[in-house]
Amino acid sequence: MGLINRFFLVIHISFVLISCNSHSSKSEKSVFRYNSSTGITSLDPAFARTQENIRAVNQIFNGLVQLNDSLQVIPSIAKNWSISSDGKVYTFKLRNDVFFHNHKLFNGRKRQVSASDFVYSFNRIISPKTASDGAWIFNGLIDTTTPFEAPNDTILIIRLQKPFVPFLGMLSMAYCYVVPHEAVEQFGVDFGKNPIGTGPFMFGNWKDNIRLNLIQNPFYFESSTHRKIPQLEAISISFIASKQSELLEFIQGKLDVFTGLESSFKDEILTGEGSLKSKYNEKFELTNAPFLNTEYLAFNTEYNNELIQNKDFRKAMSLAINREAMIKYLRNNIGNAAQGGFIPLGLPGYTAFLDAEYNPQKARELLQNINFDLSRPIVLSTTKDYLDLCILVQKNLAEVGLTIKVDVIPSSLLKQQKSAGELSFFRSSWIADYPDAENYMACFYTKNKAPNGRNYTRFANDKFDRLYEAMIAESNVGTRAALFKQMEQILHNESPFILLFYDESIWLSAKYIDGFKVNALNHLDLRYVTK
Repeated sequence: MGLINRFFLVIHISFVLISCNSHSSKSEKSVFRYNSSTGITSLDPAFARTQENIRAVNQIFNGLVQLNDSLQVIPSIAKNWSISSDGKVYTFKLRNDVFFHNHKLFNGRKRQVSASDFVYSFNRIISPKTASDGAWIFNGLIDTTTPFEAPNDTILIIRLQKPFVPFLGMLSMAYCYVVPHEAVEQFGVDFGKNPIGTGPFMFGNWKDNIRLNLIQNPFYFESSTHRKIPQLEAISISFIASKQSELLEFIQGKLDVFTGLESSFKDEILTGEGSLKSKYNEKFELTNAPFLNTEYLAFNTEYNNELIQNKDFRKAMSLAINREAMIKYLRNNIGNAAQGGFIPLGLPGYTAFLDAEYNPQKARELLQNINFDLSRPIVLSTTKDYLDLCILVQKNLAEVGLTIKVDVIPSSLLKQQKSAGELSFFRSSWIADYPDAENYMACFYTKNKAPNGRNYTRFANDKFDRLYEAMIAESNVGTRAALFKQMEQILHNESPFILLFYDESIWLSAKYIDGFKVNALNHLDLRYVTK
């Protein structure tokens, strides 16, 4: 009966999605429409690496735990959990009312999620055969003999080699969502085009480069007689590559939300102070939310260049950049000038530094004491999307006597070259994978040097490493905060980067949308949306 209902539901939603042309249609009021300009490559949690993939995967799947609006870890499929006194054994008690989406693979039965499904899903993530982007979550951390165990259907045990306090938060990531072995075995590498999960929405249909449709899961486990979840009938995701064309579709009422204001048209939407222009106030809402993203310029501290290797030179460059002007004139006051550490505002561990402000005079004084030829240009590598920021940096540095050449390259090439250590100075950013400041400090841990990890500056400091290793095993909040402060002070003194700003996310939504949420990881929560 469930399969028949799902068949007619897909047919009904498909008809609605094809036939409706404006939000005035009664049926379309239940369909939430947004655009993915960079596209979605897979709906398989094992490959939920990009923001666009994660946003879609989040609607279809669930994990043991999830994050609330304050980015605190709360139950999802796991009702509760306990952690052993040595911090190495996690025991989860699972709900017994969670089922995978109805599918013919289950031969007409309701397929309940069990602890063994998580064992399968996690083993799949770490398997070289899968080649998952998320294998790093477990590799080098889990026990080498029996990392995952399911004593019965509702008990899951995870064993670690060593205590790692951020681990619970890492389990909230999309990589760790549960999948049914029947579907993975049936579809193989095509599971990402035929996903079966437990989430509030089910896979409907997908036409490459045109549209992806998800439909309501009528049996979602978080729903109750008092509150139906989700209330939307469907989600329709388009793939318009041009942000300008996407914005036009939104203004015309063909999309319900819009994000990603580019420099070429942001002034059309926002005032200089960052508020919505008056002509749009009647139709749209502006949501300005914290976004755990630190934007910065990175130095390759191992690059064969005496200037790049000189920390006073790096400090002088940082002091010469007017971040307040960058935020005001190039970003319409979206974001916060970075006058603290690498850990962004809004995350426990953030540290402010009084001597991090714009100070060109101090920059000149530092440069006067450097006995190297300052006339040689330093190459700053970036992508076209950040050219305006880099030109401002170039101008600021010229004012203190430094010559910067801006080299614009494709993002794929920049990623490849910074990983290989071929760039001396480049624009970068770090978006939190999970809400723990450890995620940021790991970017400077010696063992994480690229290409084996995220340490693209190739920074190496023994004291920093010792503090990092103490921090990952420390559960006391106050002690962890003190360790973060010490690590940030080392980074501030050594300056392997130039911080630019702590980002914010900007979303425009139609006035008729209610319950729309975006968290500080810039993930969408559409469970409570109504139209």
